[in-house]
Amino acid sequence: MTPRVAFLLTQDRGGPVDVTVRLAAELAASGRAEVRIFGPRPARGAELVAGHLQELEVPSKAAVGATRAARAALRAWRPDVVHAQDRRSGLVVAGMAAGRGSPRAVVHTYHGVPDDVAEPWFRGTAGAAGPSRYTKVVLGADAVVARSIGATVVPSPSMGRFLRERLRVPARRVVHIDNAVALPAESPPTGPVRRLLFVGLLVERKGVSDLLSALERPGIFPADARLVVAGDGPERERLEKQAAQAGLTARVEFLGFRSDVPDLLAAADALVLPSRMEQQPLVVAEAMAAGKPVLATDCGGVADMLDVPGAGSWLAGPGDVAGLAGALRELFAEPDPGRTGRLLAERARARFAPDVCADAHLRLYQRLLSP
Repeated sequence: MTPRVAFLLTQDRGGPVDVTVRLAAELAASGRAEVRIFGPRPARGAELVAGHLQELEVPSKAAVGATRAARAALRAWRPDVVHAQDRRSGLVVAGMAAGRGSPRAVVHTYHGVPDDVAEPWFRGTAGAAGPSRYTKVVLGADAVVARSIGATVVPSPSMGRFLRERLRVPARRVVHIDNAVALPAESPPTGPVRRLLFVGLLVERKGVSDLLSALERPGIFPADARLVVAGDGPERERLEKQAAQAGLTARVEFLGFRSDVPDLLAAADALVLPSRMEQQPLVVAEAMAAGKPVLATDCGGVADMLDVPGAGSWLAGPGDVAGLAGALRELFAEPDPGRTGRLLAERARARFAPDVCADAHLRLYQRLLSP
């Protein structure tokens, strides 16, 4: 049986959107599923799902009319599986798990916790400060959704543990499937690392301020090295001012939002991601596939992604400026970063290729659809 799979999105950009586009495009091209995306037109990759997109909007959790319209549109297409791909769409599909005209299976991918959840509390560290009361309410709603549907997909083992141990979601309802990313051409560095690249939203939890503080320490940033920051957000003005005050303006370039991430990776020697909280960041998988060494913080599933036998490891604790500085010094001094890049590229193609992700999702759908 070829299943009909409806993907629901309520946003037009970000990791969940990129993953959904790649997964839907792969399933459609393989002919192993009939797919349709319900949601806004994706800001990136819309051409990959041309003919498989039905545009609709659910602008907020409180938009009751839009929620009803989205459920009606989904039911009218008569899918076997409805797969929600962001938090708001999870609330929409939770109301479809039972009742007349319901799909045979409802799935939700849990891409990440709210922004004010800190890594120590996420990991269950004793005495760690918790998030706001509002965020705890949101997490409670997440738990209700996960318990009421067929399966919740998590992109990292650490997120699976959080759902099972902290949100009390039954283990049988939690499934780990790695994210799918476009696989750029492999281009490992041919000499020492001198061109660093950061890609991401410029918000506090991405840790770019920590990175700049580490780079301005004496003896860390080689005179011929550069950092390119691709991304925009509320922290951009403050970060540009910080770079200027540290005397780094000539060596740190802020590009703003860019859609040509593969080209930026090709021009870089290494990726740096100093986040204070992550799960399974797509840009790390993309950098690995491009053969680029990755310097990052040990949060969420990042260490799991980079745990490749024989590859160099440059990890620091979230928010640890001294640790970042030490990792940067080691990365700049690494004589053969290309070797690590090649090992990471091999692992990325085995874990994050769209066909690998599509195979895993099809196995999940078939299990849920079995009598």
